Amino acid sequence: MRHSPDVGRRRFLKTLAGSLTIGPRAASVLIGADGGRAASSSRPNILWLTCEDMSPNLGCYGDAYAVTPHLDRLATQSVRYTNAFAPIGVCAPARSTLITGMYASSIGTHPMRCAGTLPEYVRCFSEYLRQAGYYCTNNVKTDYNFKHPKTAWDDCSASAHWRGRAKNQPFFAVFNYTQSHESQIRLAEQAYRERIKDFTPQERHDPAKAPLPPYHPDTPEVRKDWARYYDMITVVDREMAKRLRELDQDGLADETIVFFFADHGAGMPRSKRWLYDSSLRVPLLIRFPPKYQHLASGKPASVSDRLVGFVDFGPTVLSLAGVKVPPHMQGRAFLGEQATDPRDYIHGFRDRMDERTDCLRCVRDRRFKYIRNYMPHRPWFHEQHLEYGYQMPTLQVWQRLADEGKLTGPAAVFMAKTKPPEELYDTQADPWEVNNLAGDPMHREVLERLRGELRRWMIDIRDLGFLPEAELRTRFGRQPPYEVVRRDPSTYPQEHIIDSAELASRMCPENLPKLVALLSDRDAAVRYWAVVGLLALANGAEAALGPLGDALRDTSPDVRLAAAEALCRIGRTDQAMPVLVEGLKHPNEWVRLEAANILDRLDEKARPALQEMQAANKMSDPYVHRVLTHALQCFGA
Repeated sequence: MRHSPDVGRRRFLKTLAGSLTIGPRAASVLIGADGGRAASSSRPNILWLTCEDMSPNLGCYGDAYAVTPHLDRLATQSVRYTNAFAPIGVCAPARSTLITGMYASSIGTHPMRCAGTLPEYVRCFSEYLRQAGYYCTNNVKTDYNFKHPKTAWDDCSASAHWRGRAKNQPFFAVFNYTQSHESQIRLAEQAYRERIKDFTPQERHDPAKAPLPPYHPDTPEVRKDWARYYDMITVVDREMAKRLRELDQDGLADETIVFFFADHGAGMPRSKRWLYDSSLRVPLLIRFPPKYQHLASGKPASVSDRLVGFVDFGPTVLSLAGVKVPPHMQGRAFLGEQATDPRDYIHGFRDRMDERTDCLRCVRDRRFKYIRNYMPHRPWFHEQHLEYGYQMPTLQVWQRLADEGKLTGPAAVFMAKTKPPEELYDTQADPWEVNNLAGDPMHREVLERLRGELRRWMIDIRDLGFLPEAELRTRFGRQPPYEVVRRDPSTYPQEHIIDSAELASRMCPENLPKLVALLSDRDAAVRYWAVVGLLALANGAEAALGPLGDALRDTSPDVRLAAAEALCRIGRTDQAMPVLVEGLKHPNEWVRLEAANILDRLDEKARPALQEMQAANKMSDPYVHRVLTHALQCFGA
């Protein structure tokens, strides 16, 4: 594990401020990685063209349905990466990982939409570039799950552009394109037609010809959504061409390394928000002009199968710019003088998504993907009604068919009411990841290897995702969780907590005595996972009625709420309901949200709390409101 640098934030900002007060002439020199100075002509400009919610559904990746002539042309000038991955299938935690070079689950920015607190030395990597003399712009999305400092960018706005820099000053510029975002697939018909009004017939995607993944039901709604997804990719393709023309017009193409990639995979259901390749795998094209070809991993139009993750992008940009990669960064540079040996694995995580909470981790090598579901008693969709996601027509018709019992095969699996504790996929033989090999004796060695690697990684990065969110935001006071744990690991006995989560997620009745014993542990997170394990056993936990009743009086609200849900599941609603009602009024927003989620999951059993749910729904924050609105529909309220 790398440790924090000795240079504090104050010293860094002082140095940065000095670098930003130099005149145009002085701005043409840079601070090298060794502390020396080099002419700006030796430093490349770096341009990031990023888009949203897009898998490698491009012609250059072999997708015959895609219409992407401009990106296909860019690919002939670039190195095309076939194993580039986001760490999570949603924007904010992925972008948090990108901008810091650290896994969001390590620094406490892993839940979707949160406000993490970072140590002073964990900075946006653009700050190091600015200190080295680069002009850094972002147009315009940040969404980092923490409040980024003003020192991160020279300009972060809808008008941010490399053209604002001083003469001869090198730049790092980011342009983000939202046209392929999930929300654009479900545009109102008039807005959609306006978006594609100047498409030629050849650019429009025929829903009848849309290639459907085997886990999606074949319905007109699903086909229409897939066709629209591809139409939006064509829109992005056109926008990329415009930006590249600007680079040419400004005479900068021969001085600029260009990255094109997406912030995660496709915005379609079972892709976005989960840990399958359809969610994590992204297109990545990197174009090197002849002047900087020596920095490339291959010639133009070549292909690299190297595993690269978002955590590596920041260190790689610093390496290309000749700026020393800070020792606290967890990513590995894959280009430039500081490039490291190729990694053997990429890793991923998923925790709270807006109003719904889950806990998954994954690890992948070039062939096999292992997913660990730490809350297998919770379904993929079905009872996890994510309001934003359910606006997609595909998911609506998929859910309706599930409710009507009309699904078969992979489409039925993803609508099941529980998940397997472990998933293992051969991504070469099964690229859609529908054939779970976790129970196959022939793949036992692969399973154990990836299981061990996942544990090693979680411990190495000090994965904070095993703390309930209310606990995460209170356990360390106002101090950054990552730094507290780094200095004093006893504040977060991680291996013991992970052991508890792994035991809980096995859903094995024979583990009941061990789970009951953990209810007496001194650490609240261990007790929480013990109760989750009993909850997962459902009626199999009847033998633990006494300990569960005692847990209703635990000092941790997370433990109390989990115990209340477990008791409701085994028919002790009267005993548990007061705890859930109390949870709706708790001062901690994440406790309130979990109480609302439990009441929603209880369906008709939550009726005794109807009045309190209605009252809370009138005054709650947005996520609680979403959950309670859905819950109250069960009662026609």
